[in-house]
Amino acid sequence: MIEVKDLTKKFKDVTAVDNINFTVRDGEIVGLLGENGAGKTTTLRMLATMLKTSGGTAVIKGYDVNKAPEKVRGEIGILFGGEVGLYDRLTGRENIKYFAELNGMSDDEAKKSIDSLAKSLEMKEYLDRRVGKFSRGMKQKIAIARSIVHNPSVVLFDEPTTGLDVSAARIIHEFILNCKKENKAVIFSSHSMTEVEKLCDRIIIIHKGKIVDEGSLQELKNKYGNNDLEEVFMQLINTKNENAERNII
Repeated sequence: MIEVKDLTKKFKDVTAVDNINFTVRDGEIVGLLGENGAGKTTTLRMLATMLKTSGGTAVIKGYDVNKAPEKVRGEIGILFGGEVGLYDRLTGRENIKYFAELNGMSDDEAKKSIDSLAKSLEMKEYLDRRVGKFSRGMKQKIAIARSIVHNPSVVLFDEPTTGLDVSAARIIHEFILNCKKENKAVIFSSHSMTEVEKLCDRIIIIHKGKIVDEGSLQELKNKYGNNDLEEVFMQLINTKNENAERNII
């Protein structure tokens, strides 16, 4: 369970995340949908305790991100798109095992978890090779395994399919859906309408740091009288931009 309460982040005079509130239940995938710069990644970094909040807080599995960040870190798995930050000279297995050890897992626990993840992510054939010459998709699979080797109850995905081909992206989609089956609370951040429609139980649309609407896909389509999520999104964003321009004038 994730509870976000009046969460705010300011960078000097810029408010990147502006007093947002939402919840994510166990066994639910909630999508954060917004343009680049909308505040999605900043929100996830605060939930992951990588950034301090400027105001408000979030409670993850009963632990407050401000008061008990070390407890929160033990409950979450994090995967950001783009550069995955693996150690090129280590094998895939060694990269994953290192993070297992950081999370206090024994050698036996780590081995069982790594072998299970290698099977589900279809990476057995290269798991014991050095990652320096891996493809983008191979590296991303290792990064996923590394982030959840300790079996966290909450998983944060920030555009995890960036730069991947169709087959690699499909495996990651299936993996995210499996997290739901395992009753994990999942936040999936993206600006891809197709991915959000395919994966998410509920959608939170964020624009310039504010939540502009949320609901299930069907609820949003019904509310705005349009079966095209992209059109619903653009309608919301354009309305907010027009209102902001009127306020300036």
